[in-house]
Amino acid sequence: MRYAKIERNTNETKIAVELNLDGEGQAQIETGVPFMDHMLDLFMKHGLFDGKIIADGDTHIDAHHTTEDIGIVLGQVVREALGDKKGIKRYGNAFVPMDDALAQVVVDCSNRPHLEYRVVPTLTEKVGIFDTELVHEFLWKFALEARMNVHVIVPYGHNTHHIIEAIFKALARALDDAIQIDPRVKGVPSTKGLLT
Repeated sequence: MRYAKIERNTNETKIAVELNLDGEGQAQIETGVPFMDHMLDLFMKHGLFDGKIIADGDTHIDAHHTTEDIGIVLGQVVREALGDKKGIKRYGNAFVPMDDALAQVVVDCSNRPHLEYRVVPTLTEKVGIFDTELVHEFLWKFALEARMNVHVIVPYGHNTHHIIEAIFKALARALDDAIQIDPRVKGVPSTKGLLT
């Protein structure tokens, strides 16, 4: 079982994440940011990951610190759970439609963090009370701490909620694709000989 658990406590947030990469999509999500609860529940369900994401942050200010720090800890947990990455496919790609929106996410578990965020449609500033600029913040911190390439491409879409939902579902599916064990892979899929 590829599993990790990390807690991170600062003056702004307390974040606890545990993750089983080889799960069934069963998760407990309590972040204090309702929209992120929804997106992270989708991420766990569509990636077939099990675990918990619990956050207590300064949401009386706004959702920035909580959303950012969840991205940090979730990325760290994914990296730790993957271990030495022996036998994984390494690359993952997923297209996910959500009504009017289409999102593609491509990942490379390369140990080289990079986020490419190509969202063509203009997002509304908020979905409910959630600031949509935080989607980029979350994804960047996730890619940085997971130490992977994450390319997010949304060529079209009208409804901001649908666009963001498609992104999170596609991220889950692409990550699940990349971390699958390929019996043909001996060691790690890199000419360098390591991915950690």
